[in-house]
Amino acid sequence: MQVAAVSEREVARSFETLIQQGLSERSVVRYRASLSSFFAWCVREKIVVRNPVTGAKVPRSPEEPTEMRPWTEAELEAAYERWHEHDPHLADVLLVLGWTGMRWGEARAVLVEDVVEVPTAGLLVRRSQTEGGEVKATKGRRGRRVPVADRVLPIIRRLIVSKEPTDLLLTTSGGARLHRTAVLRTVKWDQTGGGRRIHDLRHTAACLWLARGVDPGTVQAWMGHESIATTNRYLHFLGTSADQAGLERLNDPSRGPRRGPERATERPGVRGG
Repeated sequence: MQVAAVSEREVARSFETLIQQGLSERSVVRYRASLSSFFAWCVREKIVVRNPVTGAKVPRSPEEPTEMRPWTEAELEAAYERWHEHDPHLADVLLVLGWTGMRWGEARAVLVEDVVEVPTAGLLVRRSQTEGGEVKATKGRRGRRVPVADRVLPIIRRLIVSKEPTDLLLTTSGGARLHRTAVLRTVKWDQTGGGRRIHDLRHTAACLWLARGVDPGTVQAWMGHESIATTNRYLHFLGTSADQAGLERLNDPSRGPRRGPERATERPGVRGG
């Protein structure tokens, strides 16, 4: 079709076709972002009057959502060592994701000026940029502040050295914008990721916080969840303090079944005369 003849209907049909062919919903979203950028250029060049991608939505994938597979703290450190062997700089970037819970698009858009240390160390997550898309507000259109734990604070301090406030915080070692495929290829993710997705780093952060005793309401705010029900998924995954207390009771040998004294068995005797 000629560019000027493409309407929202054709764009929407293309999304449906890609989903039906087995492409993941996330991949189609990235495709949509690239297509939108192309048509935005066409608008600027006055080839078309409007961008037909703007009103076309990506349909939901019929497949069941992939279950989350967060790392434990020890597993995350082991993975960090493996990533470090391939690219120390990207290993630091991935570890920051595992402790801050930022989405990939948010990590690509965070700036040096978003790093704060007063009154406590944190990152202001205020924007997101999908690959091929423009910078926009975060999911839910609400910014948030996420904590920076001591484990990754030295890394972030190192990343801001010699950078301007408006420079990107998380980049490649050469200062280029992050691209998922290139990052995964560089750190040999198929060998070092343990069968997980990069989005599982976000799940890892939530589980680390909850496991260390941060209350669910605070975790909800840090993760940017609109509903506490979303945060509670992690509690179901980890178990609650009541579950832990109950398990300790089950495993306590002193709480075994109380038995009465065993009765002596009577042995038939021989009566003498």
